[in-house]
Amino acid sequence: MEWSLSKMNRIEKAKSAISINDLKALLPLYGITDKEQTEELLALARAVARARGSRRDQWWRHYNEVAPATLLELLDYESAASAVSQFETIFAPGILQTEEYASAVLQVFYDDQSSAERVNALVDLRTRRRDLLTSQGAPKFSFVLDESVIRRPVGSLQIMSQQLQHLASAAELPNITIRIVPFTIGLHSGMKQPFELIQFADAPDDNIVFLESPRGDFISDDPDEAQAYLEAFRRITQNSLSSAESVAMLRKAASELT
Repeated sequence: MEWSLSKMNRIEKAKSAISINDLKALLPLYGITDKEQTEELLALARAVARARGSRRDQWWRHYNEVAPATLLELLDYESAASAVSQFETIFAPGILQTEEYASAVLQVFYDDQSSAERVNALVDLRTRRRDLLTSQGAPKFSFVLDESVIRRPVGSLQIMSQQLQHLASAAELPNITIRIVPFTIGLHSGMKQPFELIQFADAPDDNIVFLESPRGDFISDDPDEAQAYLEAFRRITQNSLSSAESVAMLRKAASELT
């Protein structure tokens, strides 16, 4: 199933929902082969999915043929999270990207290896992901961006300007804060790599970390590692501009590109 131990634990402890297709695959592994019992459990899973609403219907599973398994698992976690803290060094966070910006990024990373259809599907996945920001009971999002994120052009100047404006507008939502680490800080520990920390109100010991690297994305469910990244995020935040100052910088940078 390419799941982390943390995801398996959350499903077995009824902290996270499970998709119908995943349940079908797992039942035989649990020794459930009786047709009547199988149908009963599937009916329960469908009822739970309806009760949880669109936020947890795992729509992203429709992209399992084009998206990396680790990314889909990340979306599972985000849908159940109470808080998401993300630090980025190069690009705007995926969940905050405009369609045009996402297309420019994905064409660079996938166009040589994939068909146009796959790139378009990944762009669609990335933009649909934004719905979580304004969903009922949405997590609290805290984003810290190195200033290089807003200075390096992605796509055309118009695309970059629109992306910066979008970031500034997103920062006005009550559950979103965006802060920028300015160049004037100089070198800082966060420059090692971008990361995303996901926290769960119902299981504080099950926090997970999502890491991106050229060798592939990785999800860690080690409690000590999650705590280390939480402390790192706090340190990086201390070196960043205030929310108001960051939004002002975003709007100024956007205006300079038009």
